[in-house]
Amino acid sequence: MLMLDKDTFKTEVLEGTGYVLVDYFSDGCVPCKALMPAVEELSKKYEGRVVFAKLNTTGARRLAISQKILGLPTLSLYKDGVKVDEVTKDDATIENIEAMVERNI
Repeated sequence: MLMLDKDTFKTEVLEGTGYVLVDYFSDGCVPCKALMPAVEELSKKYEGRVVFAKLNTTGARRLAISQKILGLPTLSLYKDGVKVDEVTKDDATIENIEAMVERNI
């Protein structure tokens, strides 16, 4: 998984081509950390079709707000730099994340 920061987000996500799934998390988000290993496994299944990335919002609050990330965990799917789908908070289960990817790619 690609680790993003406020400097690489624009290049990798907003100016990127194809599908990018961004896992927004923070240092203090226990559900985010619990979900991470399953998301990393999912990234292997879609390797070559979807780029999986994560962004720690603790150091990138303005960026998170600009992407309308209002709660964590949030996983957003982008296509060619445009957000096309998202799962957040209680809906952010590995099953819902995979379903989101499947219905969009």
